[in-house]
Amino acid sequence: MATSDTCMFTNARGQELSARLDRPDGTPIATALFAHCFTCSKDLRVERQITRALTDRGIAVLSFDFAGLGRSGGDFADASFSCDVADLRAAAGYLANTVTAPALLVGHSLGGAAVISAAPDIDGVRAVATIAAPADPAHVEHLLDDADRIRQEGSATVTIAGRAFTVRRSFLEDLDRQQPRVQLGRFDGALLLFHSPADDLVTIDNAEDLYRAARHPKSFVSLDRADHLVTDQRDAVYIAAVTAAWASRYITDGDLTDGDLGQGDADSYDDAAVTATNHGGLRTAISTRGFTMLADEPSSVGGTERGPTPYDYLSAGLAACTAMTLRMYASRKDWPLSSVEATVTHDRIHADDCANCEHVEGRIDRFERTLRITGDLDDEQRTKLTDIADRCPVHRTLEGQIEVHTTVADG
Repeated sequence: MATSDTCMFTNARGQELSARLDRPDGTPIATALFAHCFTCSKDLRVERQITRALTDRGIAVLSFDFAGLGRSGGDFADASFSCDVADLRAAAGYLANTVTAPALLVGHSLGGAAVISAAPDIDGVRAVATIAAPADPAHVEHLLDDADRIRQEGSATVTIAGRAFTVRRSFLEDLDRQQPRVQLGRFDGALLLFHSPADDLVTIDNAEDLYRAARHPKSFVSLDRADHLVTDQRDAVYIAAVTAAWASRYITDGDLTDGDLGQGDADSYDDAAVTATNHGGLRTAISTRGFTMLADEPSSVGGTERGPTPYDYLSAGLAACTAMTLRMYASRKDWPLSSVEATVTHDRIHADDCANCEHVEGRIDRFERTLRITGDLDDEQRTKLTDIADRCPVHRTLEGQIEVHTTVADG
């Protein structure tokens, strides 16, 4: 079960920052770092949705409050964009020491500009996703009614979203010096930009400017009618799902967790090669026809239980093929088959316990298959479908003569 723990870490200025570390069930396949929007906190809805989507895919996420905000120490009056970028680096260091260095940075609004600025200098970051990020951090000045007075008098108290904040001249001067678009030119990872054409706080031309400045691979997703703070739950869920699916391609070396599916592009099984890649431990990435899966073993034998076992996949192949075969047969006959469920278990038994194995010595593999067929079918139709199950291609392969030839490729 996924866990969520509160924690604290110290930034470069000696301030204690409040954070939340969400971990997936089992060993994380990667880690991510989230930066919230200007004057917000780590508890914004869209942030929690993205965190949940990432942890569901085996990615641990550290969210934190910038200094002077939320539950973190420090005074907002002493804050600056440069301080936020430094806080991100401190958070990345904490994450590296606690779990592993972040491979993904996600930022909302000014937090998006911050992760863009921080990414080139954080080792291991391979992907950055932003939501409604400004191309020019000085854009924040438009949110401050007393910006002119701040520059003239040195500081002023402003009200943002019903809360009072003291803003100093140094804050605005620091914003003037920031150039996230230049930083994008230094970043060689993947970039995903979310922005809404209906955003009247940070207009969509900011996304265009960032997109033009970035290297490939880069992607842009229009959020249709979403507002700047993503207050509609449906928009938050959409951003979370897309971010998690997109990030898995770049930050986990293709090791998607079970449940993540891609689109196969082969038209037949003839060239459906399957490649299994292992970089250490028992967890193994499997790819075929554009689909990516994960295989593992139980912790009792040294695995991390991040995916099905090879024999689970073998059983799954038989179960899936059985269900498909029955569905196709019933469709051709125009029979009223509502649903079919095939459950397969695998075991190894001694040949003496097998009634049909009189010519086999030692232990053999046995698959037990249970069918649940629903629909307005008569007994004859049900019996025929049960017989058809034995004709599914995978069943025939398992019961037929099998040869495996091995060659060693260069490299």
